[in-house]
Amino acid sequence: MGQRWRATGVLTAALFAVNVVARLVIRFAFPDDDTAASRVSLVMFLVIGLILAGAAFRWGAARPLGHWAGDLALAVVAALALTVFVGPLLVGENPFGGGAGLFFAQIWLYLAATAAGVLVGYLTLTALGRDFRSRQLKRYAEMKQARPRKIVRR
Repeated sequence: MGQRWRATGVLTAALFAVNVVARLVIRFAFPDDDTAASRVSLVMFLVIGLILAGAAFRWGAARPLGHWAGDLALAVVAALALTVFVGPLLVGENPFGGGAGLFFAQIWLYLAATAAGVLVGYLTLTALGRDFRSRQLKRYAEMKQARPRKIVRR
């Protein structure tokens, strides 16, 4: 059980670290360039999506969907809360400084990037037939074929 929470915590920390790095790059490398800031934000969302695709791919192979989906959702919600409320404070900004529109746009973009990453990872895993359920069905089919047929006499 401790291993499970550790993995969720590491994923949360990794997602938050990507956001902090992106904020620091925007703050120090492109302080007044909105176009560059948008590009760095796009790269940040892509990296977050890739991290979650990798997590869904790895966790989906080892455990049933119901077991790892909650852990992944918890990590995403925790990282989102840190990103929205703590991230701006680390670079000297107010979390609500850009107004409600920017605040909620950040949340929706984050959720879209995370959902896309999880879908890409899990759908790739399923398409390759390496997800937990596909492997379970394959073992069942092999076990059924390995048993000799029962002969019924009249």
